[in-house]
Amino acid sequence: MYVNIIIAHPNPDSFCHSLLNSFVDGAKAANHDVHIIDLYKDQFNPIMSLDEMRGDISDPIVKNYQKQIKSAGCLVFIYPIFWFRAPAIFEGWIDRVFSVNFAYKFKTVFGNWGKPVGLLPCKKAIIINTYGSPAIATKYFYMNIPFRRLKRGVLKMCGVKNISRVNCWSVPFISDEKRKRYLKSVFNIAKGL
Repeated sequence: MYVNIIIAHPNPDSFCHSLLNSFVDGAKAANHDVHIIDLYKDQFNPIMSLDEMRGDISDPIVKNYQKQIKSAGCLVFIYPIFWFRAPAIFEGWIDRVFSVNFAYKFKTVFGNWGKPVGLLPCKKAIIINTYGSPAIATKYFYMNIPFRRLKRGVLKMCGVKNISRVNCWSVPFISDEKRKRYLKSVFNIAKGL
């Protein structure tokens, strides 16, 4: 399977990158074709133009990302949660790459009312997040907003139906043993694709 991994962390020595490496190792152990989009390494510009907002995509980098996404059997997103959201570079990537007439279109329901119709052929996604907070803060006080927003507000609307997640809680404060368990879990998930 063609697995497209999108990582958004500025530090190549981060735990997010360790998770990336573990996932890649697991996917390759199962003979999957793995492709990585590293938004910081690519120095991706997250600012959407007015033309892009209207669906006119001319940037060759964005077109290349879209080509990779169209080929993917599984999309994997790895990023930290900052202020209960994804890093700005990732948010801008979604804005620019998951564009109208590529990732979705609108179907008229009645008059001026329409609904989004997903266009992505990929039906599986895995979201891997690191948090500085413990689980209780995000799960109970903020109702898993970071995950639900990407799952329901982006991926499902774009046609991706099978969406799972791995949350790595309290990363700056956990033991090496707990980190190893997270890495092994991600490896096994990738190997089992």
